[in-house]
Amino acid sequence: MDIRPFWLAGRPATGGAEQIIRNSHDGRVVGVHAVPTPEQVEEAVAAAHAVRREAAALPIHVRAEALALVSRRIAERADELAQLISGENGKPIFWARGEVTRAVATFRFAAEETRRFSGEVQRLDTEPAAQGRLAYLTRVPHGPVLGISPFNFPLNLVAHKVAPAIAVGAPIIVKPAPATPLSALALGEILAETGLPEGMFSVLPVPNDQAGALVEDPRLPVVSFTGSGPVGYSIMDRVPRKHVTLELGGNAAAVVLDDADLDWAASRTALFANYQAGQSCIAVQRVIVTEPVAEEFTEKLLKAVAGLVIGDPADEKTQVGPLVSEQAAERVADWVAEAVAAGGRLLAGGTREGATIAPTVLADVPADTKVVCEEVFGPVLVVQRVPDADAAFAAVNDSKYGLQAGVFTRNLDLAFRANRELEVGGVIIGDVPSYRADQMPYGGVKESGTGREGLRSAMADFTYEKVMVLTGLAL
Repeated sequence: MDIRPFWLAGRPATGGAEQIIRNSHDGRVVGVHAVPTPEQVEEAVAAAHAVRREAAALPIHVRAEALALVSRRIAERADELAQLISGENGKPIFWARGEVTRAVATFRFAAEETRRFSGEVQRLDTEPAAQGRLAYLTRVPHGPVLGISPFNFPLNLVAHKVAPAIAVGAPIIVKPAPATPLSALALGEILAETGLPEGMFSVLPVPNDQAGALVEDPRLPVVSFTGSGPVGYSIMDRVPRKHVTLELGGNAAAVVLDDADLDWAASRTALFANYQAGQSCIAVQRVIVTEPVAEEFTEKLLKAVAGLVIGDPADEKTQVGPLVSEQAAERVADWVAEAVAAGGRLLAGGTREGATIAPTVLADVPADTKVVCEEVFGPVLVVQRVPDADAAFAAVNDSKYGLQAGVFTRNLDLAFRANRELEVGGVIIGDVPSYRADQMPYGGVKESGTGREGLRSAMADFTYEKVMVLTGLAL
């Protein structure tokens, strides 16, 4: 099997070691990649630092056209990339194809936003003392970006680091998750076709225990991290003077109110509690349903869960595949066992076979158990019954997390009330919290992070506002 190179300052490179990537479903070897040496990591950082001014000065059309080329090339290689995602992640090919489609859109949106992300002017002669003065406002990159991406969306979450960086003219170094680096390395191949300046991008699949030097390097003033809360906050504590954006975890809730379409709510909740094997920070972990419809909804939910297709991620019909590793599945199974031991009722699933957890539904689970108050990151759903909308919204907010929430209602007043009261970064009315459009602002509050993704939002995060005042003008 060929050894995939990593990308050092826009060029393919091999290092002093190799790493084998295996499929979590059957253990087969998916790929082998080269691992950078510390000296090569230093070379990549030095190149990003050296090119930072040239990158910031790139004409808008150059950046936009490079991003549009990446979008087109991902689309042209869609099947290959989907197979790669499914192989290294264990994600069913159905969901992997969807991730590739989203990555195509992410780079396309970035190309479009690049052309709109230009300066604006502001007349200052609103006061006599500023007569003849005009302000020209622009946004300038902080400098090179360190993008640290997780395993669960190994292509599209890398895209959400790379695309906005290129859009604003910031060099970027990507550190992909050690479990799933192959998709990021394939993206490096496509980025190399753009003709962007040498040093504009590097993809460095280094082990996590070697990431500290990258995080602390003063030549990388921006750190964009997506992953677990403890790791994210340790980064923020480690480099308090850097500009750090964190997209962290959640325990997303879907609220089902009295007037909801129960068939729709049950089918969507069942599917999106288990898509990506629950390995999404906005997968439905809690479904909070009001008493008048609780029995009927739960019956429909269990029927929908029973209808999900579990199996080989390479099978086009599979909806629920394995977790990223057997170790991850063992942890989820332990959390389910803990919930049952604490008095929770197991309504469905609860079994493990290798890295695969059967879609699991629990009820009557104490509020202090991990499956309620932490992020499961597995195919586990907790049903919580409450008397009314007041109690439902309070239950959503009774969490240290605040990423997104879904509210199934057809009542416009309740929809706007949910938006006012729920302590989350996004409220999805009429659907699950798992909905995300890649161009919209995306991020959370409380322990779900700081900053926002979504192309324009991330572009703002990677830049600062600069003002030039022109004097003596006849306006």
